[in-house]
Amino acid sequence: MSPAASTPAYRRLSVEERRAQLLESALSLFAHRAPEEVSLDDVAEAAGVSRPLVYRYFPGGKQQLYEAALRSAAEELRTCFDEPHEGPLLPRLSRALDRYLAFVDGHDAGFTALLQGGSVVETSRTSAIVDGVRRAAAEHILSHLEVTEPGPRLRMTVRMWITAVEAASLIWLDEDKQPPLAELRDWLVEQFVAVLSVTANRDAQTAALVGRLLSPADG
Repeated sequence: MSPAASTPAYRRLSVEERRAQLLESALSLFAHRAPEEVSLDDVAEAAGVSRPLVYRYFPGGKQQLYEAALRSAAEELRTCFDEPHEGPLLPRLSRALDRYLAFVDGHDAGFTALLQGGSVVETSRTSAIVDGVRRAAAEHILSHLEVTEPGPRLRMTVRMWITAVEAASLIWLDEDKQPPLAELRDWLVEQFVAVLSVTANRDAQTAALVGRLLSPADG
């Protein structure tokens, strides 16, 4: 076999494929380092391309690349709560949390900078992207609860719990990823039932929902 025949043919990436490659490289870097510590040269090196090529796809420079990477990560987090409406609710919620916490685990030390703010490249647009994830998660959960018109107390309770999940995730990273993920997941599910039970004392809609959740048929 000749040397030329043994060398894989070079395949030019399409615009969409190249952009996806750059975003994947950027996300990999942002996953373990704060955005302000990542340069375009770092992204170019990770993707195996030149710096001018990065600018070609992201003429707005690092800020545009960061926002695009954030949108990509946000979309991945949104899908964490996209669970089929089959079977008991609490096991469904457990599976959604498994995916969410796996994302947190995989993005490790960069989770705070990537999705929770505190970065020098944070803007109103990046904050809106992150808030969109929270709202989407709340809508998914309310859909699983099969409540077509949630009242303000129930809606507030669900959004408060999502905030608690975020806070627990950050503390979990700070505590060297203890307790184990499965234990953290179960604890968060139990907290969800607990906060709903507290709201049920003040809200008839939530009380009816809790009665259904705690029935043997719903596990």
